[in-house]
Amino acid sequence: MVVGLGNPGAEYAHTRHNVGFDVVDLLAARWGGRLRRARPEKALVDEVRSSSGKRVALVQPQTYMNASGDAVAPLVRRFGVGEDLARLVVVHDELDLPLGRMKVKLGGGLAGHNGLRSIRASLRSDAFTRVRVGVGKPASKEHGVDHVLRRVGKAERDVLAQMAAHAADAVEVLLDEGLEAAMNRFNAIDLTGPLGA
Repeated sequence: MVVGLGNPGAEYAHTRHNVGFDVVDLLAARWGGRLRRARPEKALVDEVRSSSGKRVALVQPQTYMNASGDAVAPLVRRFGVGEDLARLVVVHDELDLPLGRMKVKLGGGLAGHNGLRSIRASLRSDAFTRVRVGVGKPASKEHGVDHVLRRVGKAERDVLAQMAAHAADAVEVLLDEGLEAAMNRFNAIDLTGPLGA
């Protein structure tokens, strides 16, 4: 099960905070999926076959970021990934990584991310896999919300789009080759040069 974190609504589309949604959209396009409203789970969901034929649930919670766990926990039960939470892959923005970097990891801290905090509280565990897409830190803590929710300029938008594509590739490698292969291949990506060059 692959969950992309973000906020619903056109005003949040393609912001830093919605990079998880962008990655799930890419995977749905690659695998011929079409996300639909799932009730009562409060999410857009589709169950698809990956490029290698694996069954995968794609999820975009529609609860707003701070309540992501309210949508994720019922779907974890529905798709039977609760027995092995490593099979839950959460794709999200990461302030502690610069724009142009990403990290694949299993478990660990939340780095102040409210979507992850909500999922951990709902599942009573943080033993899920994360694909952390760097969006960089704001100038100061007071600008954190504005930083992740504000629309970005073209140069940064281009780098975010490249990173979303890499993150989608990382999910495919996670499914087909496992965590170590994904970490080795994608944790070294660095597009932090001028305009992601």
